[in-house]
Amino acid sequence: MSFIIGANSAVAGGFAIDNSCMFNGSADFLKKDRAGMSTATNQKKFTISTWVKRSELGDAGMLWSSYHNATNYLHFQFQDSDAIKFKDFTGSTRAEYITTRLFRDVSAFYHILLNVDTTDGTAGDRQQIWINGVRETAFGTSSSYSINTVPEQGTTDIDMFVGREGGGADYYNGYLAQNVFIDGLALEPDSFGEFDADSGIWKPIGVSGLTFGANGYFLNFEDSANLGNDANGGTDFAETGLAAINQATDTPTNNFATLNPLIPSQGGFTPGSATFTEGATIFTTVNASGSYSRGNATMLLSSGKWYTEIKYVNSGTVYGLIGVTGSNPTSVAAYPGVYAYDYAWYGNGSGGNFYNNNGIAAYLGAGYANNDILGMAIDLDSGTKTIQYYKNGSAVSSAQTIVDPATTDFGGYCITIGEWSSSTNATFEVNFGNPSFSGTDKADGNGYGSFEYTPPTGFLAICTKNLSEVLS
Repeated sequence: MSFIIGANSAVAGGFAIDNSCMFNGSADFLKKDRAGMSTATNQKKFTISTWVKRSELGDAGMLWSSYHNATNYLHFQFQDSDAIKFKDFTGSTRAEYITTRLFRDVSAFYHILLNVDTTDGTAGDRQQIWINGVRETAFGTSSSYSINTVPEQGTTDIDMFVGREGGGADYYNGYLAQNVFIDGLALEPDSFGEFDADSGIWKPIGVSGLTFGANGYFLNFEDSANLGNDANGGTDFAETGLAAINQATDTPTNNFATLNPLIPSQGGFTPGSATFTEGATIFTTVNASGSYSRGNATMLLSSGKWYTEIKYVNSGTVYGLIGVTGSNPTSVAAYPGVYAYDYAWYGNGSGGNFYNNNGIAAYLGAGYANNDILGMAIDLDSGTKTIQYYKNGSAVSSAQTIVDPATTDFGGYCITIGEWSSSTNATFEVNFGNPSFSGTDKADGNGYGSFEYTPPTGFLAICTKNLSEVLS
């Protein structure tokens, strides 16, 4: 089971990135027409830098594309193998690098950088890929530019895309932050980040003082009404499928919990048995006879007081279960509430059953219907550890007792959701504090998160700034 608090998101203090943009992996992207650009500052040199938090694995997620047509393009992307790939194709391949290393951490942001300088006398140095400040040196495919080649992006009739391959086949599913293109310079990572002196963790620095070049841009995603705004002052990107709700506060400097797409592949599940969209905050089950999908959060909670909201969306009968788990799924029949350290509210139960260890631990006196917003206040600090449920802002029954997190299989709990039916599928929208379902902005007591209903006093959004405070 993978529960990783992303290291590059856990450094306190210093420079802060306020916003990211959440892409859904199917229709969201940004495009800048070449007609709005000038002649390149230097056609043979450029840099792409971005912070990336993935929400889907085994998918060809396109980070950046320069595209003229099907035989003239430059791509920088994740492959469906989860390797990183760079390819320049103009009638034939002019340069292509595919990393040996796979990048499957969905809990944290990676800093990913590509720099190109085709004037370099060393072929292997004409294109460089860096991850979290360290240059990649192991490649399954490595084909370098010929000296003084003009890369495809440097020509005069190429459009730029962020979050989509220009031809429309591959989209990116996840978060992007501090997305930068430098025209005319092949910069190294120290222009965009630094290693923290205490932890050794790679963290972002400000980039507004860089020289971007004639066609360079800086997307900071701080204007929710114009997520394609070029903060460098150049021509803005046109938005497709993006709205204010796609602006997120999940960033490399304050990383929020999301749902973990690795979980359905465990305990007999097969990859693809459930889908994760909108930055892994929307979960749709795909069930078959005798098997059930569940979605678990990326962050493990061992102490503190935490608040989460879940909107259950389903056109059929409500068979949803929401709660916490400290148990590793060992069977395809692993719906929430089936194990000793599973606790879940069953929406279709008589009186709203509260399940634990495959039995009814309590009757809550209320189920829930489609589109209800369900809150969970999880208290792991008091002498008795509890979950208090809420429906549309009102408390449901009394707080329900759970065992001390130290005694669980994980040594803590993570949020879990799922479906108790082998014949229907369900969709859950989960808000760990980023963003709310309708765009309301009710933060926790520390000022973090954006919830539909105000969190109970002392209960916090699940994000690294709050976690660092609780654990310090």
